[in-house]
Amino acid sequence: MSLGCLPISSSLPVLLFLASCCIWQFLHDYEGLDINEFKDSDAELEVPSFANSVPGKAFPSLMIDKESGGAEMLLHHTRRFRHVKGILVNTFIELESHAIQSLSGSTVPVVYPVGPILNTRRGSDGGQQDASAIMSWLDDQPPSSVVFLCFGSMGSFGADQIKEISHALEHSRHRFLWSLRQPPPKGKVITSDYENIEQVLPEGFLHRTARIGKVIGWAPQIAVLAHSAVEGFVSHCGWNSLLESIWYRVPVATWPIYAE
Repeated sequence: MSLGCLPISSSLPVLLFLASCCIWQFLHDYEGLDINEFKDSDAELEVPSFANSVPGKAFPSLMIDKESGGAEMLLHHTRRFRHVKGILVNTFIELESHAIQSLSGSTVPVVYPVGPILNTRRGSDGGQQDASAIMSWLDDQPPSSVVFLCFGSMGSFGADQIKEISHALEHSRHRFLWSLRQPPPKGKVITSDYENIEQVLPEGFLHRTARIGKVIGWAPQIAVLAHSAVEGFVSHCGWNSLLESIWYRVPVATWPIYAE
């Protein structure tokens, strides 16, 4: 038997380390639900390990899109997960006690919370020069004074939303560091830096906010969150981002966009 490309031996204990949610396999096989039927539905689904019910249409598109074939592929692999001896999850009991305890004694293998696991030396597509300029700016700010806005490698906004965020930041008169990335081209998922970021911002915005804010492209997120000047984090709620914010004790204003 194999799990993806990895063989599973009946005589060798196998532990699975997985960061993604596989709960749709339970709903499909044990509850007899076809998640695809809830694509545009407000019907509330009771999900094991969730404290509250979830609208069917809130599930990730990969789970409810029959055309892509992604759901069937994921179901195929998650069914094999039940053959392992245990599942290691990058979380900790104090953060998700309800979820972890609800899986104890269930039909899934033993779940071991082993987090938070962070790669504080994680590489990036940004340059050292960019990082130095950002950190130098933070060094000049008072302690616990800056709100950091960053939405991951796939987070981007249209022109109208950028305008609204700009107005909010300007009128708040609060210090900010904003990682603003342009949407990817069609067929791609990873964002990139704007060649001229001033062109997508309201006229005069950078000049009017020069004393309180800085708009950047790529951001060295871990280094920023670890800086003493940062007091808040506006995030798309990716799991790494949440664990990093918890690790560095930075409160989060949640803005789910993708893979939250």
